Amino acid sequence: MARALALTSGGLDSILAAKLIADQGIEVTGICFVSAFFGSRNAEKMAKQINMPLITIDFTEEHLKMTKSPKHGYGKNMNPCIDCHAMMLNYAGKYMEEHGYDFMITGEVLNQRPMSQNIKSLETVKKESGYEDKILRPLSALKLPPTQMEKDGIVDRSKLLGFTGKTRKPQIELAKKMGIIDYPSPAGGCFLTEPNYGRRLKDLYKHSKDEADKSDVMLLNIGRHFRLSENIKVISTRTEEEYKTLKELMTKDMWIFNTANHKGSTIVLKAAESYEPAYDEISLAAAITARYSKGKDEKEVLIKYKKPGEKEDFYLNIEPATDEYIKQYML
Repeated sequence: MARALALTSGGLDSILAAKLIADQGIEVTGICFVSAFFGSRNAEKMAKQINMPLITIDFTEEHLKMTKSPKHGYGKNMNPCIDCHAMMLNYAGKYMEEHGYDFMITGEVLNQRPMSQNIKSLETVKKESGYEDKILRPLSALKLPPTQMEKDGIVDRSKLLGFTGKTRKPQIELAKKMGIIDYPSPAGGCFLTEPNYGRRLKDLYKHSKDEADKSDVMLLNIGRHFRLSENIKVISTRTEEEYKTLKELMTKDMWIFNTANHKGSTIVLKAAESYEPAYDEISLAAAITARYSKGKDEKEVLIKYKKPGEKEDFYLNIEPATDEYIKQYML
């Protein structure tokens, strides 16, 4: 029996592609990649719906490095989709060779995305993956040249599809026929495609691209972000859950701000490497802390701040910042 690896993102397209090939009597195993920008939860849920085993590979370090300077640039936001797909296929191709699979499947649909899924981009991804003769795109196969797997009779081309364009109607209809009823929205799953996240990542790379690591990009999902200066960024938590996550990501280059006499948001001032915050930067961070507290309408609020692990707090009485004033710093 032929064996195929199906790249499984957690979206509808990838699971439909896998099911199409499995329905031809081919043994299909999903392979999902995890990085600082996306996880495996959706992929796990989708794989269960078609009883497909799933392999998960964490390639955070290599993926993060690629996002800093992608060869083919970014999409609408900070999503280097062409480089990302090629990297995944390269990793999957190596796994395929090592474990005796015959070919790989992706859920890509021709012209679904104007930059990353036009015919030129799809060919670029195949070529740069290093496994161009082993890649099958079942959902758009009839709009693409036959692959070696089809020529060799491993896959029946007549049972493949010719989906093209942005419309989701054919996929939704096919999902109904296959009994797949629970699936995420098309844009969900990857933080790099989200505009707000993209702005924060762009700011991070502008100010500390070489030093940025996994914890830095994970911080981008937490709370409100403010760029105070070239060397200073402030993060304001919004929920208890965000605060718990923030505690796990705290580093020695941070200062922690809280109100002394009111309930409110915990604020973190993150400084560039070897940079000591100036008084006006500390004061602005304190004013933002006061704004996101129960004392936001008072004339002055007492703020305490310190570095992680230090026992003694510093104190500062400060007037809460106005929304209009801090808007200029918000990312």
